[in-house]
Amino acid sequence: MATCEVCGNDYELSFEVHAQGSVHTFDSFECAITRMAPICEHCECRILGHGMEVDRHWYCSAHCARAADPERGRQVRDSVPA
Repeated sequence: MATCEVCGNDYELSFEVHAQGSVHTFDSFECAITRMAPICEHCECRILGHGMEVDRHWYCSAHCARAADPERGRQVRDSVPA
């Protein structure tokens, strides 16, 4: 059993996430997302997919990148399946 670093729950089915040289322990995906998912700098939602990085700023979509900074975001496009 290990203790979740977000909620403090001591849970027999906790799991570890190894990322960027650190080890994190969680009891649920909800806690893992709360700790690790970046936040869109425009709409403030958690970015659970690929997201967009524009000049070291993270956005959930091309729309948010363009809305937050029209000059830097004007060339950003969401991927559209063929």
